[in-house]
Amino acid sequence: MTERRQAPGRVHEVSSLQNPIVKNIRALTQKKHRDEEKAFLAEGLKLAIDALDGGWGVKTLIFAKSARGNALVEKTAARALASGGDVLEVSEKVLEAITRRDNPQNVVSVLKQRTVPLERIEAKPGDVVVALDRVRDPGNLGTVIRTADAVGAKAVVLVGETTDPFGLEAVRATMGSLFAVPLVRASEESFIAWRGRVAFRTLGTHLKGTTDFRKLPKDGRPTLLLMGNEAQGLNEALSGACDLLTRIPQVGQADSLNLAVATGVMLFELRRDALTLDGQ
Repeated sequence: MTERRQAPGRVHEVSSLQNPIVKNIRALTQKKHRDEEKAFLAEGLKLAIDALDGGWGVKTLIFAKSARGNALVEKTAARALASGGDVLEVSEKVLEAITRRDNPQNVVSVLKQRTVPLERIEAKPGDVVVALDRVRDPGNLGTVIRTADAVGAKAVVLVGETTDPFGLEAVRATMGSLFAVPLVRASEESFIAWRGRVAFRTLGTHLKGTTDFRKLPKDGRPTLLLMGNEAQGLNEALSGACDLLTRIPQVGQADSLNLAVATGVMLFELRRDALTLDGQ
């Protein structure tokens, strides 16, 4: 049994939690280590396949010994090897240690982080881009990325200090859409400066909004949808950068909507004309 670093292109069996490769992979549950390594973990066979299909670099594919003989797992491992990645066959205890979960899925991938610069986001007629102000909840962030993918949004921009989009919970919540939607990180200052140079119509949701989201003017321009922090909404600088502030009417006693839900409502309204069922 081999438990030392070897060149990519072979399957290595690992059973010891003290193996240096395992220690390094386990450390990716910590944001500091993810940032240093420019890498992250994605749990599940679907995410591994989605990453490979999307052209993301798989540094290491880890699968449980119990998955040996599973045709799809073995095919995915072969794809990872062919792309230059390592493949590790590990014990259940090693897999649990890597994910810090009981009964984890039988495949985990180590992937290279990927973001794009703001300047690469183009403003084309009909396009929608989502920008999130200081989003804090990883489940919200992952769900927004998944929803942006569902409606064909062109990018998700993270403004200011946000939760890590490459944390396990956020990645899991994207259900693979992380590999389909360009992700941008920007400071508030650089975002506002960029917004002033592009031809997007900028919409923000805000309690001071006076326009019903269902009555937004449609003029064919690309739209930048700006959504606020879960607790505080849009701050003054960002709301001031909007061309129009809108609001989602509510009845009942709830005083607000969950960020991911509100973003979904807005995105489906903005993309309503572009979304049709097959043949309709």
